Amino acid sequence: MKVIDKIRRSEEQGTPFWSFEYFPPKTSQGISNLYDRMERMKRYNPEFIDVTWGAGGTSAELTLEIVKTAQSVYGLETMMHLTCTNMPIEQIDEALETAKKYGCQNILALRGDPPTGQTAWTSCDKGFNYAEDLVRYIRSKYNDYFCIAVAAHPEGHIDNPDKEDDLLRLKNKVEAGADFVVTQLFFDADLFIDFYKKARAIGIKVPILPGIFPIQNYAGLKRVISFNNNHVPQKIWDDLEAIKDNDAAVKDYGINLSIKFIHKFREAGINGFHIYTFNLERSSRVILERLNLISPAESNKPLAWGSNIVKTEVKENLRTRDHIAISVADN
Repeated sequence: MKVIDKIRRSEEQGTPFWSFEYFPPKTSQGISNLYDRMERMKRYNPEFIDVTWGAGGTSAELTLEIVKTAQSVYGLETMMHLTCTNMPIEQIDEALETAKKYGCQNILALRGDPPTGQTAWTSCDKGFNYAEDLVRYIRSKYNDYFCIAVAAHPEGHIDNPDKEDDLLRLKNKVEAGADFVVTQLFFDADLFIDFYKKARAIGIKVPILPGIFPIQNYAGLKRVISFNNNHVPQKIWDDLEAIKDNDAAVKDYGINLSIKFIHKFREAGINGFHIYTFNLERSSRVILERLNLISPAESNKPLAWGSNIVKTEVKENLRTRDHIAISVADN
């Protein structure tokens, strides 16, 4: 099923909805742990999940395997990231055909980060320059088979100092055929709401899902914001200063901050949100419980079947920074 159909149904009913992002782990044990978490987190009723794609397809095989397992074994509506980095059209076609074979009808089309070891992004031979080109290609070749999502940057893209131009580039991606938008993570809810209103004002009418990153620890926050130079309001730094060496306290702070953001979104008429889980479960679960979107009793039910069903042999894959939300240059 296409994710956009599920989103439209929820929006028509005026009900809240949410989704989870996962990245391909770099070890066999990490993959086994991820499948266990995905199985448990299915009970939290996400509208969909998405799986990231390493720069230049470095995790392509594993991404596709996770997509297949999530879709066919766990029955999770799954969206696959697909980037332009080091991806000639032939490889893009191969990835799309494989996703289609596995029953995946949802693609998050991205330009992608520079390959590992490079600071500047360049297109490859017989590849695409921008996410807009990738969207247009998918739409022209596959018509309406795939639901296509694209990324947005509420603070403006790190490679584009002109925020108005960045917003117009988002509009171009939508006009090329994108069905909905997922934003990069941010730490200022008012900034996102302002971005949302500006997007609507220039004619972007598709659903826009805010990307929520529940802070896990102080060092992790600093690392995450370093990739895109995200703005963190001074109040957050001040709040964290007294607890920065207490990971449990920081995690709880991140949960409560995420809940405040989601309340603000609801007040602005935005019912959906996308959680960057970093392959962790607890913060997502607690956020949904405290918002009364799932019950503690539901999240504690025993699993319906053993998780050993998907503990298959996998190759170790390099973990790239693509899993840091959608920190990709997608203009």
